[in-house]
Amino acid sequence: MASSDVLDASEDYRSAIVDLLGVLAYGELMASQRLASDAALAPTIEDQVQLSTMAAAEFRHFVRLRDRLADMGVDPAAAMEPFRAPLEAFHEMTAPSDWLEGLVKAYVGDGIGIDFYREIASSLDPDTRDLVLDVCEDLGQSAFVVDRVRAAIAEDPRLEGRLALWARRLVGEALSQAQHVAAEREALTALLVGDVGAQGAGMDLTAIGAMLSRLTDAHARRMRALGLSS
Repeated sequence: MASSDVLDASEDYRSAIVDLLGVLAYGELMASQRLASDAALAPTIEDQVQLSTMAAAEFRHFVRLRDRLADMGVDPAAAMEPFRAPLEAFHEMTAPSDWLEGLVKAYVGDGIGIDFYREIASSLDPDTRDLVLDVCEDLGQSAFVVDRVRAAIAEDPRLEGRLALWARRLVGEALSQAQHVAAEREALTALLVGDVGAQGAGMDLTAIGAMLSRLTDAHARRMRALGLSS
């Protein structure tokens, strides 16, 4: 079944997809801006180039999501607007104080969201699922961040405690804002719990519990990769 047919089949599902693409699009837009800003703090030209490249890739992802919303007959700005306040609040409350905190935020903070969107993709129609998975692909940040953070900790072991505390704060703020969004956007929440029409496989409460366990495990792996305690 073509994506347009699926989206037309259920207004509730269509509303949920608009919300999903809207929050993803604004997240990618903010990520591109944040990475470009972080590049200015990078200690070397090589690091500046790496972050600038990642910022450009995030913006290309934003363009794909924006264009998909437009193809659906949706105003992209209107689809993103409900998520502007919570996402901006998250970034304001988790503004990094230095280069290393910015790297940990890009890897740990963004990683939580990426894992979540990959999980929810299993409930989507094929075209939307492929788009979500494509824009959530690793842009090379994993190896880059792990290398830089581990090297910094090896040079100054005192950094481990501060960066571990920072990472835990990122997780707490991300979950708080996610709960806020879920309370405000019923269609998106219904998509998560598999209660939107008959689209996709859906997820019952047991499946959601398993998903949360996988998200927790993925976060713990990221922390270990950085050399930080979770």
